[in-house]
Amino acid sequence: MKIVRENRKRLGYMPIGYKLMLSYMIFIVILVVVNFYVSHSMYDSSMRKQTRMNIEGTMEQMRDNVKYKLDDIVRISSTLYDDYNLVQSIRVDEIGIANLNRMNQIISPKLESASKSIGMNLRLSVYFHNKTVNQIYENRWKKDNAADNDESKEQTYDIYHMSRIQDKLWYKSIPKEEYGVTMEWKQVEEDVRDHRISMIRRIVDTDNPLEVEELAIMRFSVQMKELFNSVDFSKLGDGSMLSVVDSTGYVIFSSGQLPEGSTKPVSKINKNVSTNENSDKQEYLRIEEKLLNQNWTLVAQVPLTIIEQEAAKVRAFIIFICVLSFVLLTFAGVFISRYFSKRILKFVSVLNAFREGDLHKRIAYRGKDEFSQIATALNGMGEDVEALINKVYLTQLQKKEAELEMLQLQINPHFLYNTLSSINQLAKFGENEKLQKMVLELAKFYRLTLNSGRTMIPIAAEMEQANAYVSIQKVKYGKRLEVLFEIDENIWPFETVKLILQPFIENTLKHAWSGDRIHIRIVTYMEENTVHYKIIDDGFGMPQERIDEIFSGLDKGNIGYGIRNIDQRIKLHYGSEYGVSIFSRIGIGTTVHIRIPARKRNLIIQECIPNIAG
Repeated sequence: MKIVRENRKRLGYMPIGYKLMLSYMIFIVILVVVNFYVSHSMYDSSMRKQTRMNIEGTMEQMRDNVKYKLDDIVRISSTLYDDYNLVQSIRVDEIGIANLNRMNQIISPKLESASKSIGMNLRLSVYFHNKTVNQIYENRWKKDNAADNDESKEQTYDIYHMSRIQDKLWYKSIPKEEYGVTMEWKQVEEDVRDHRISMIRRIVDTDNPLEVEELAIMRFSVQMKELFNSVDFSKLGDGSMLSVVDSTGYVIFSSGQLPEGSTKPVSKINKNVSTNENSDKQEYLRIEEKLLNQNWTLVAQVPLTIIEQEAAKVRAFIIFICVLSFVLLTFAGVFISRYFSKRILKFVSVLNAFREGDLHKRIAYRGKDEFSQIATALNGMGEDVEALINKVYLTQLQKKEAELEMLQLQINPHFLYNTLSSINQLAKFGENEKLQKMVLELAKFYRLTLNSGRTMIPIAAEMEQANAYVSIQKVKYGKRLEVLFEIDENIWPFETVKLILQPFIENTLKHAWSGDRIHIRIVTYMEENTVHYKIIDDGFGMPQERIDEIFSGLDKGNIGYGIRNIDQRIKLHYGSEYGVSIFSRIGIGTTVHIRIPARKRNLIIQECIPNIAG
C-alpha cells in the first residue's frame, strides 16, 4: 500500500478508474446523440409511410371482402340464369297437375336452393311473365316484421307475376339485356325502409339469339350492414369515415362521421390519394379503392392527425429510450470503472506482497499507472505457472476418475437384486433347467462386468454383456420377449465405457410393457468416427414432458436416476457433445440413442467378438 500511495503522488498520475469513467462517458454522450438523430429521422419517415401503407392495405382488405360477397350473390344468380331446365319450364304455359309438378319439382326447389346457398340474410323475389306460374309470397309478413329487427336471419324466396312491377320506374330503368352481363345493384321496393340493397337480374330465353326474350326478373335483397360489415371506420382510427359511393356520387353506405363542418360532402374522386384542408384547418387523407366488376368506389377519409400521432409516439419512444440508455449506461460506466479499479488495486497489493519473496522480474513495462506493478509481479509468478498447471490438471484427472468410479458402483447392486429374486422364484417352483441357465448367464454377466476393475472395455465385450443379460431375461419371460441384435462389424476394434446398454434394456422390461409381448431391437453402427447405440422397443412409450424431467434432474425415480447416471458417465469420459438422447411417442414405443467417439484399444482382442443370437 505504501508503494501505491507513492505512485499516486507522481506528476501526471491518473488512476485507471478515472480513465475508464472519462472515456466511457464521452462514448455514451456521442452514442446517445447520434442514435437519437438517426433513429428519429429514420423512424419518423418510416412510420408516416407505414401508416399510409397500413391504411391502404386495410382498404384493400375491405374491398376484397365486399367483392367476395357481391361475387357470391352474382354466382347464385348465375345458377338460375344459366339453368336450362328452369328456363324451359317457365317459358311454356302449364295448368293442373303439370303446373303443380313444375312448381314442386323444378321452380320452387331451385329458388329455395338459391335463397339458401350462402350464409347471408337473403330475400329472393322472382317476377315471372308467365301467369300460369303460381305466386308464392306467404313469407312476406316475415319480411315486414324483420324490418324492425336487423339481426333476424331469413333466407326466403317469393314468386310474383310481372304485373306487380311492370309499371315501376326501377323495372323500366333496367338496361337492355346483354347476355350474361346485364345486372345492377339498387335500392327498390322496401329496401330503403329495411336498410337493404338489391341485385336485379333477368332470366332470359336464348332460343332466338337475335332477339333474347325476358322471362322473369330476379331480385336478390341483402342487408346493407351485412354486405358491408367489413367497411368499419374503427379499423382506420377515430375520426375517420368510410363510404361506398356509386358512379353518380351517391353514397350507398357509410361508416363513421366526420366532425360537423370539418369536411365537404363526399363526391366524385378522381385521384387515388389526396388531401383536403377544410374550414377548420383539419387535413384529411382521402383514399379510394375501386370495387371490381362494380361501378362502386370505397372512399376513406382519414385525419392526418392519426399519422402525426403515430409519429409523435415514435418520437416520444425514441426520446425515452435514449434517456433510459444514457442513465443505464452511466450507472453501468460507474459500476464497471469502480469494479475494475478496485480489483486492480487488490491485484497490485497482492502482487506487491509476492514481490517481496523469491520471484524475479521478467517484463519491462513503462507507464504511470497500476499496470506497471502488475507486470512486475507477473514476471515473478512465471516460474510457478507450469508447475501449478500440472498440479491442477492432475487434481482434475483424479477427481474425474473418482467420479467415474463412484457412478460405476451405483449400478450393479440393483440388477443383482432383481436377478437373485428371479432365481429364487425359479427355485421355489422347481424349474431347475431354467434355474441352471439363469445362474450360468448371471455368472457370465458379472465376469464381463467386473473385468478386473477396468472402466473401459471392448465394444465386443459390452455387446456380449448385453446378450448375457438378455439371455437371463428370456429365461424369465420366455416367448413374451423378442430381442434382435443388429451389429455393424466395423465397430469391433473400438472400446466403450462399460455397462451402458444393460440398464436401458432393464428399464424397457420394467416399464415399457403395453401388452403380452414386447420386441426390442439393439442396433450398433459406425458413422463419421462416432459409434451409435440404439435400443428400440414397441412398448407403451412416454410423453416428452417425462423425458425433459428425467434429463433436468427434476425426476427423483429410479428410471431417471439410471438414465442420468449413464449420460453423466459418458459425458465425464468423452465430453459434453456425447451422451444419451431419448425419442418416444405414446402407444408407439421408445428409442434410446447413445453416442460415443470411435476410439481403438491398444490391443484388439478378436476373441472377444461374441456370437449374439437374435
